[in-house]
Amino acid sequence: MIRRMSRALISFVMILAGAVVGVGATAGTAHADECYTWSRSLSQGASGADVTQLQIRVAGWVTSGERLSYDGVYGARTKAAVAKFQAAYGLAADGVAGPNTFSKIYALQDADCTPIHFTYAELNKCNSDWSGGAVSAATAKSNALKTMWKLEAMRHALGDVPITVSSGFRSNSCNSAVGGAAGSRHTYGDAADLTGSPSFCRLAQQARTHGFSEILGPGYPGHNDHTHVAHDPSPFWDAPNCGI
Repeated sequence: MIRRMSRALISFVMILAGAVVGVGATAGTAHADECYTWSRSLSQGASGADVTQLQIRVAGWVTSGERLSYDGVYGARTKAAVAKFQAAYGLAADGVAGPNTFSKIYALQDADCTPIHFTYAELNKCNSDWSGGAVSAATAKSNALKTMWKLEAMRHALGDVPITVSSGFRSNSCNSAVGGAAGSRHTYGDAADLTGSPSFCRLAQQARTHGFSEILGPGYPGHNDHTHVAHDPSPFWDAPNCGI
């Protein structure tokens, strides 16, 4: 609670700073925790690692079937995603990432860069070091972070209704032990099986507008008791009982 209050206070200070210096100025060095601090405002045409960090956090704010690239280039799609993020949180939706936008992001993330409603532990109930999957441990953990930010967007769009992740990253051995499909996206770290208070169909339907290229749900074999979302290079949606 204290840390959340501290984040809120710092965010308020950042908003005041933004109002004084204007959107075109740098965002300053204040930040809510040890995660990441943007040092400049970003708009279409910008590029760099700071753009990539922004893309990770707004990739869940896209149109149906769209996926935002983590390429460090602030193009039209990134601008549109930033604008949707801003609108969702009551900010001026101009598609320019300045102090107000960064303040909201700081308020939404914990010190390890995960969004406040999801954790690495929730996305990995297999082992502690993210090893043994289809990709390196570092890549699997990075993929899980990207998935969590998409889930944070989805959660907010659903009215901030809690979403439970019943299964995330699996090593090849963990995947085999639970009868997972060979080549499952779980072994890449970017998949999440969702349960919780929204219906499985509601989760599957909502996932379409949050950057998930793989959605499996009720009516698809083995998915009547959860909704599966992931980032698959070959998009595939199948939840026939949900009209998907």
